[in-house]
Amino acid sequence: MTASDPTAAPVPWPDADRAARFHAWIAPLVEPLGLRLETLAVASSDAGFRRYLRVATSAGGTLVVMDDPATPNQLAAFLHVGALMAERGLHVPRVVAHDVAQGFAVMEDLGRQSYIAALLEAQRTGDEALPRQLMRDATQALLRWQTSASARAEGALPVFDEAFVRRELQIFVDWCVQAHHGKQWNDKQQGYWDRTVALLAANIAAQPRVPMHRDYMPRNLMVCPSGDGTGAFASPGILDFQDAVMGPVTYDIASLLRDAFISWDEAEELDWAVRYWEGARRAGLFGLDPGGEDPHEMALDFGVFWRRLEWTVLQRQLKIMGIFCRLKHRDGKPHYAEDLPRFYAYVVKTATRYVELSPLLRLIEDLQPQYTQTGFSLR
Repeated sequence: MTASDPTAAPVPWPDADRAARFHAWIAPLVEPLGLRLETLAVASSDAGFRRYLRVATSAGGTLVVMDDPATPNQLAAFLHVGALMAERGLHVPRVVAHDVAQGFAVMEDLGRQSYIAALLEAQRTGDEALPRQLMRDATQALLRWQTSASARAEGALPVFDEAFVRRELQIFVDWCVQAHHGKQWNDKQQGYWDRTVALLAANIAAQPRVPMHRDYMPRNLMVCPSGDGTGAFASPGILDFQDAVMGPVTYDIASLLRDAFISWDEAEELDWAVRYWEGARRAGLFGLDPGGEDPHEMALDFGVFWRRLEWTVLQRQLKIMGIFCRLKHRDGKPHYAEDLPRFYAYVVKTATRYVELSPLLRLIEDLQPQYTQTGFSLR
């Protein structure tokens, strides 16, 4: 679920059959859950087909309905990963009813204020305290998830391996390079790309694997007051976790720091990254040897950790560029492509910093030369 708050409106359905299935499924739940179906309205939607509806209850609260019509849907994975996260004390929506076969669920409503909305408002008003607090809370929640013994168990989560990485990067080629820009690489350019892919895959393979949300970004985190009257926040509400895998330790913190929809000054990124790195070292996420020392290069040198983080998020950014172009050209959702300039700026910034990534810089120059020839603000 990605948090948004559109104006309530009658719920549209893709077809009459889906609507009939939903109303037949929800009818027995109306009385026990106190649902006021006349209030049902779209709450938010994902980039895919899954969406969320909000419904008021007779007790004065609200619940959220997941509608995932895809075949197969991701509800089973949502329930599985949600249980693993709840076991670690993370604030995920409590599911009160579900039907995996049909892709329907009713769950706790974590509210209407997303991290992205709160952080963008803080940037607009110059509030420096709120981002520090929210990012600290998000980092602590992430460390709890990454130290989950149950999620680390053999087979509990799919593995983010080299084949996975290469499949994701191919999305950039198919949809950003070819479909969006209309380019076909020559042999020399293909060689540049092959070298880049090998470097990024090797970087990911060199890191310790931990439970990974895979989309740990401010749009998927909710600001949830603790309810104790102190003004403090509960651990952030966490959404959209059904794609969780076992993957590189830097992936989720990198996703949080270099988001698709908000950017920070590098001094802020470094401050939050150092705090995470220190917590990860204390938690043993880099692997402890029998003598109790932590020998991994990423634990011994923050500079190495930061390099790994930048290269990891580069792989994610290239994938997202491809996805945003696919949403525009295949799925008729052009607004996602409006954020492509932020990603070009991210990619150029990283590829310029590391000489090994100069082949990628040459490819970006061919696609969008203005981003390498002139400065571009990430804000």
